[in-house]
Amino acid sequence: MGIPIKGICEPEFAPVADVFEDNFKHQGELGAACAVYIDGRKVVDLWGGYKDPKKETPWEENTIAGFYSVGKAMAGLCVLQLVDSGHLELDLPVCRWWPEFAVNGKEKVTIRQLLCHQAGLPAIRKRLPEDAMLDWQLMVQALAEETPWFPPGSKHVYHTNTYGFLTGELVRRISGKGFGSYFKERISTPLKADVAFGLPEHDLPRVAELVWHPSGGPPDPNILDRPMTETERMVNHSYFNPSGFSSLGVMNTRRWRMAEVPSTNGHGSARGIAKIYHILAHGGTYKKDFLIGRHLLTEATRVQSEGPCPILERDVSFGLGFQITRPDRPFGPNKHSFGHYGTGGSLGFADPDARLGFGYVMNDIIPRWRNTRNQALIDAIYKII
Repeated sequence: MGIPIKGICEPEFAPVADVFEDNFKHQGELGAACAVYIDGRKVVDLWGGYKDPKKETPWEENTIAGFYSVGKAMAGLCVLQLVDSGHLELDLPVCRWWPEFAVNGKEKVTIRQLLCHQAGLPAIRKRLPEDAMLDWQLMVQALAEETPWFPPGSKHVYHTNTYGFLTGELVRRISGKGFGSYFKERISTPLKADVAFGLPEHDLPRVAELVWHPSGGPPDPNILDRPMTETERMVNHSYFNPSGFSSLGVMNTRRWRMAEVPSTNGHGSARGIAKIYHILAHGGTYKKDFLIGRHLLTEATRVQSEGPCPILERDVSFGLGFQITRPDRPFGPNKHSFGHYGTGGSLGFADPDARLGFGYVMNDIIPRWRNTRNQALIDAIYKII
């Protein structure tokens, strides 16, 4: 039986469909979707494979999937909107809007530092209950009480799971709405972009089941109890305190999908992600759709912090909420591209030079963000344009 692949490609983009199909035949893809918008044209909108590892339920047009750290850029974008509207200022302290934050050396942490992973809060030292990440108030209180792991502003360390709570709490305090509600009201509904944080009950049947192949096998359940250096403690606590912080053990549960963990558990379609990045590729405004002013977006998409990261174990370039294209992790060949990868390869990015928005989601999670599957799709697109 052939692999069920559906959707559309403009004729000149037919090679992208060939690569998409090849990912299933030769790259182990289970289920996936890919979308590309260029200058208002939806030139690629493909979906295929299966929603489940038993290959019993085909991936459908309205299937959505968890996209992990793709959500960090969405969370950062919401904070940037509040900066753009004058409710926040990049170089003023977070505690001006979150007074409880002003303890244990965090009094001078700025919005800018928080957005580019320089706040010193990639992990929480105090051991948290197993399901703590599903309790918003517990998580933000723990972060407000935390002592930075390094002097804020001195370097960056990827806030792999705390980023969404830090940015989301600012959104909540300014807007009076939970992060998921704000995102729906200000971004997903106006743009008709199928992206959400905290799924409603009626959307649960649309979600693809995630299959994760962790490199090196499953984590040691006693990993936080073994002797380790302070850097090792920071890294391990960032992933495993609480134990389900990175979604392991809970990623396909109803409670995980309905919770708001913006760094990790956003869900959506490739089409929805590509729509958002298409507007960003046009400076934040396209026709009647507006996300953010061009001047602030230009600031957000320049390199704010660059260098090695002990959590990602490589050199990285951070803007404000976005990862910035770099030679070893390029979003295509053009130098002004920006976006964000997610665990296993999910991806959204904007290329202002090509006026292009790209989205890709899948449910078979393989190690590393940039991998042979998403890179093959990107290469095929740029061979055409």
